[in-house]
Amino acid sequence: MRKGYSREASVAGALIALLVVVAAVAPRYFSRENLTDICLANAPVLIVAVGMTLVILTGQIDISVGSMFAVCGVAAGVLAKAGLPVPIAALGACFTGAALGSLNGGLVAYLRVPSIVVTLAAMVALRDGLRWATQGAWVEDLPSGFQWLGFSQSSFSAMILLLAAGITVTVGWGLRNLAAGRAVYATGSSEQAAHLSGIDTRRYRFWVFTIMGALTGLAALLNSVRFNQIPSNSGLGLEMRVIAAVVVGGTAITGGTGSISGTVVGVILLGAVGPALTFLGINPYWEKAIQGAIILAAIVADKVSVRVAFLSSRKHASSPASTRA
Repeated sequence: MRKGYSREASVAGALIALLVVVAAVAPRYFSRENLTDICLANAPVLIVAVGMTLVILTGQIDISVGSMFAVCGVAAGVLAKAGLPVPIAALGACFTGAALGSLNGGLVAYLRVPSIVVTLAAMVALRDGLRWATQGAWVEDLPSGFQWLGFSQSSFSAMILLLAAGITVTVGWGLRNLAAGRAVYATGSSEQAAHLSGIDTRRYRFWVFTIMGALTGLAALLNSVRFNQIPSNSGLGLEMRVIAAVVVGGTAITGGTGSISGTVVGVILLGAVGPALTFLGINPYWEKAIQGAIILAAIVADKVSVRVAFLSSRKHASSPASTRA
């Protein structure tokens, strides 16, 4: 846990440094309109990242979330356009995500197919299947009550932020205080040890993928209602942003270590980078390169810290004092 807190502090320091530079060079970055846009754009990312944190904590990965995001957004739009009440369309998006997530989870947990293989196949199949089904067309002519879920824009902005915060706090509290949360950590730390202690690791892996899917469906819905059209190619690159935020926030890519609070800091940092590049006059295409570099740096930092801890433990075990003890 101490390593996680150290990573959070490091990321928070990088975020503060970035904001200080932007404040000095382009103070317009902190205008109310820009900050609102950043929050609205990244609240769905945070919701997906919470689910991804659960998946990675169990030692798995899900790179299909971008394609799943697109499918769920289109599903919500199609249901609303068909005349169903907005709450039913919303539930439909969440249910679609949960169903797709449970399919991934079933293959990973019960058939023992590596998660990278399952979700890579799902990423391609869902994206190409959606392109075939829609012929690349966007969902248009949405009912007026669908946009902003029938709220005013300002009310919706407050609602989505409160919802994202509520999900984050609830999941973070559950990981720290509930037996299910401790089982998630145990599953990612050592599946064999968790199994010997009576934890059904397959069940927990199945459910984290299902929760991941449901949260992706919710995030897709909240993103879709911001516009009067729903693109069939939404969610491109979402998996990169989400995984980067989780790993940068201190969750070990191998599982068993991490926190929701670290993920929040990671989402804020990565969400601030893109707009900051624009205000600083830097080509925004550098954003992807920066995300990749951040992921690589975080993974290398994990490997180095594990290696240092291993060497330290060996040195302590071989010291004269420990030998006499």
